[in-house]
Amino acid sequence: MSKAKTGKTAAKEKADTLIVNASELVTLAGGNEKPRTGKRMRELGIIKNGCVAIKDGKILAVGKTPEIRKNFRAENIVNASGKTVLPGFVDPHTHLVFAGSREDEFQMRIEGVSYMEILRAGGGIHKTVKETRRASLDELLGFGLNTLDVMLQHGITTVEAKSGYGLTTKDELKILEVIRRLNQLHAVDVVPTFMGAHAIPAEYASNPEQYVSLIIDEMIPVVAERRLAEFCDVFCEKGVFNLEQTRKILTAAKKHGLGLKVHADEMSQLGGAELAASLEAVSAEHLLFASDVGLKAMAEKGVIAVLLPAAAFSLMAGRFADARKMIDYGVPVALGTDFNPSCWVENQQLVIAFACHFMNMTPAEAITAATINAAHAIGRASEVGSLEVGKKADVVILNVPNHVFLGYRFGVNLVDKVIKNGRTLVDKEASIAEAAKLFSKELE
Repeated sequence: MSKAKTGKTAAKEKADTLIVNASELVTLAGGNEKPRTGKRMRELGIIKNGCVAIKDGKILAVGKTPEIRKNFRAENIVNASGKTVLPGFVDPHTHLVFAGSREDEFQMRIEGVSYMEILRAGGGIHKTVKETRRASLDELLGFGLNTLDVMLQHGITTVEAKSGYGLTTKDELKILEVIRRLNQLHAVDVVPTFMGAHAIPAEYASNPEQYVSLIIDEMIPVVAERRLAEFCDVFCEKGVFNLEQTRKILTAAKKHGLGLKVHADEMSQLGGAELAASLEAVSAEHLLFASDVGLKAMAEKGVIAVLLPAAAFSLMAGRFADARKMIDYGVPVALGTDFNPSCWVENQQLVIAFACHFMNMTPAEAITAATINAAHAIGRASEVGSLEVGKKADVVILNVPNHVFLGYRFGVNLVDKVIKNGRTLVDKEASIAEAAKLFSKELE
């Protein structure tokens, strides 16, 4: 009897999927309470020969492959041998919904015309506003779905989306309704931000205070009432919204229960970082010209710096946010694409490379900034941004042997597979195999 008992093996728990044999499993475990700062941004929680067990769209277990396979079984086994497995990328700053394009302004920037000169001449945001106002909800929805497809193919599984190309109550609501539908229709999770304060529209050019009042008295209340946004953002910049206007808008947004974000100190040192800290905003974004005083205040208040090196690259001004200084000061740093008509980038992998090459971030810091810290910047750190038991099974498998290849190898899509809520939605190997099969049939 005792012999029989000794020989018994415990039944293995059933999972839906096991990702096994990862060369590096980048977990980023232990960062749910607050974003990582300083040296902790280099702590990726790497497990060699790692394994993830997934069930019902959630992470069931994480550990070394032999240990997990000893306790769990699954019909679907994904072999990640020689590959790097990490959380799905989180993009905490995009202008996802718009119509038209601005390639003519790209040509102008090459020829030395600045962003603000283009804006003052009626281009930039103003041009996109005209085209977005003309576009139907269905046209904007179709564009958004296509964009999310591309983002997903590059490993982004959660994204923030700002309004701001309507600048009337009707058109801002139209954009936010599109964002809501995108979240309902697409696998990528979409987090909405109201940004009616993206520019002073042409019809209010002679009376910007009247437009500020419209935002405060009409737009914010209806957006909050319809629960169309979780955050409110303001473009705080010379020639756009000044410090006092920004404070008034964000104070009103806070009273209506919206989290606060600030486009701060992108083109000049206006004091946006200091304002974000004084209002205890969730994040301040861009920050190319942020002062030391402002950055230290952000560090003290825990305001996340959402840095956007692709946007700085597209401005062609030769200046990037000082990420090294921010990290040294203890500011939590996140990274986003700033996808918009003048920075048409849907790829966080490229953003990570830019962060390494132009802002002196290490690959580990940049990965932290594009996953768990980015999740904190949009209020999703309890759900995504790391590979931990109970979180959404949002997983990216990269066809590289270690995490340092992010930043080192760029200009190509490193994604092998993307798993969203436990479902494999992108499978490069399967796609190539299918294409090869079709090609061989044509040859026959």
